[in-house]
Amino acid sequence: MNNHEILLRYLDSAGVDRFVPRAALIDMDGTLYDSMPNHATAWHTLATEIGIPSTREEFFLYEGATGAYTLCRLFNRALGRDATPEEISRLYKRKTELFAAQPAVGLMPGARQLLEFFKSAGTKRIVVTGSGQDSVISRLTTDFAGLIEAGNIITARDVKKGKPDPEPYLMGMKRAGVSAAEAIVIENAPLGVTAGHRSGAFTVGVTTGPVPRAELEKAGADIVYDSMEECARLMPALFQEMAVTSRR
Repeated sequence: MNNHEILLRYLDSAGVDRFVPRAALIDMDGTLYDSMPNHATAWHTLATEIGIPSTREEFFLYEGATGAYTLCRLFNRALGRDATPEEISRLYKRKTELFAAQPAVGLMPGARQLLEFFKSAGTKRIVVTGSGQDSVISRLTTDFAGLIEAGNIITARDVKKGKPDPEPYLMGMKRAGVSAAEAIVIENAPLGVTAGHRSGAFTVGVTTGPVPRAELEKAGADIVYDSMEECARLMPALFQEMAVTSRR
């Protein structure tokens, strides 16, 4: 489908006549930062330490979820129960240590260009991450100075339900003062795409890791790009089409 057809499909599903994005709600890991390989390694190492079989690749599928969600998923698979609050606290602290011991992560190519476009378009930028990893979160306002403000960052500590629940993105909309039909979500993981889709926002999937585009489409992405660079390059054309597409 072309941009016009994609937008008409979204307008029909959202039950609105026009879509003018006043806020961009953007995931952090694997979207703004090339951090998912480090997260996957840390989670896989932790699972191995506590005797739960896993593959490094599976943690790309859990991206965007809170640490509690990931730990409970592992525990239910191996032990048939949720992790206790004490186990979650202790093991997530260990995962944080394993993540911090790795080389510092770099910016995702194309991320700055995308944020600069949103700023030029007058679109508010809200970071919505399932992470509580301060070593990365604390860098946002300096790495993206003038593009991301401290008050526009939502983390795992701000929500009761993490992705795939829509709560993080609904909170992002509230922070930006917009409705679902005025928000565009940028995500690179199935759980995050599902959260964006369930929130009612126009949801963009970006393949920046081993998760195939079909998984993002199945999770509810309205459109999928093959990289953040492609997303940044093609976003202006999508916005131009938004300005002229209407159900009326």
